Amino acid sequence: MRVFVTGASGHIGSALVPELLAAGHKVIGLARSDTSAAALSSAGVEVRRGDLDDLDGLRQAAAAADGVIHLAFKHDVAFTGDYAGAAAAEFRAVEAIGAALEGSGKPFVSTAGTLALALGGSGRMGTEDDAREGGPRIDSENAVIALGKRGVRSSVIRLAPTVHSSLDHHGFVPSLITMARKNGFAAYVGDGANRWPTVHTLDATRLYRLALETAPAGSRLHGAAEEGIPFRDIAEAIGRGLGLPAVSISAEDAGKHLGFLAMFAQLDNPTSSVRTRELLRWQPTHPGLLADLAERHYFEPPGASRKEAP
Repeated sequence: MRVFVTGASGHIGSALVPELLAAGHKVIGLARSDTSAAALSSAGVEVRRGDLDDLDGLRQAAAAADGVIHLAFKHDVAFTGDYAGAAAAEFRAVEAIGAALEGSGKPFVSTAGTLALALGGSGRMGTEDDAREGGPRIDSENAVIALGKRGVRSSVIRLAPTVHSSLDHHGFVPSLITMARKNGFAAYVGDGANRWPTVHTLDATRLYRLALETAPAGSRLHGAAEEGIPFRDIAEAIGRGLGLPAVSISAEDAGKHLGFLAMFAQLDNPTSSVRTRELLRWQPTHPGLLADLAERHYFEPPGASRKEAP
């Protein structure tokens, strides 16, 4: 099928494109810069110039495609502190795409995060049945799920906070490594027993393809290969990679040492993907986060060439 992909040149998108092409699909990728357009074109992708604010362009591209995968998010805006603004832009984009697909029966796979379950304060293992009424990014997730009753084969993949591989240059793990270098130690809050789920980039991309091809309308899916690694273990692995100690800090000092990640670093986010695996026959096969950190590609000097994910 002809698949319109937003975020096609990003971390996950750059691995998803070859996954889709190898499965026989044609990819139309959204590109907001000349650099992204050139990268997509060289990968055999049809380029659609625009961004998440080009709502008319999003509607046109979605209507002309056989299916849509939405990966793009204004991370640069969110990391400056305007998370609500980035989430609002995503909601408008999701509404535009959904309007173009309504009544078509076409697949629409969107993206959310498992950390939203922890923000909801459930205090237990999160499952695909869990849902929140509203909030930043939650509104977009719920809008996509609602399309399942309006003639769209919609699904949302809630990604683990750590989607890791040698392709991960700007996610939470690289950010934690940058902060550890600045601090002189790898920080965790309190006893560091709070857990983060993880998934390898290539396992995540296979999940997106499977969702595109077979996910039932209105499906919430979990992109979590490991249910939860204690944050202290992640900090200790980063410390080993940098030759620095892992140090416990107080919640009051978290903002000083962990910046925009201070709140997220304290969340306990154990997440099950049992139903996702059964529904789509998804079986993660790539290394876990701690094994990936041990391969050392995350610790290469800035500007050094990185090996491609296997």
